[in-house]
Amino acid sequence: MHLSALEERPNKRRLMKIRIKGNSVRFRLTKTEVETFSKTGSYTEITHFHHNALTYALVAKEEITELEADFIDNTITIYFPKSEQKIWAKSDRVGYSNSVDWNDSSALSLLVEKDFTCMDNTVEDQSDNYPNPKMA
Repeated sequence: MHLSALEERPNKRRLMKIRIKGNSVRFRLTKTEVETFSKTGSYTEITHFHHNALTYALVAKEEITELEADFIDNTITIYFPKSEQKIWAKSDRVGYSNSVDWNDSSALSLLVEKDFTCMDNTVEDQSDNYPNPKMA
């Protein structure tokens, strides 16, 4: 399916973006998604495949000061400091990052950030994105 066909769907909605590259996981959230997370303490999306699904979630967690992550039952969960949950939506802070050291040769890089409008021309609906500070 072409992107233009997705854009023409009358019931389309923006989804929290996930980007995985090597040992790096990044979530990007629109204004509405950040506000929902700030109010409820969680935000979840599901990508459906023919016989399975990948779930990815941002969850506020007590007693942590940096991002943490887990992958259980086809679900990638990034844990977010509960102490920052209600603050983030109202702040100018773009995002949170952490490198999780597994005490071996690998480390997992985590990033959770607000989704800005793109500087190039894109067919993607960006009406709920944060204004790009480079365009101001």
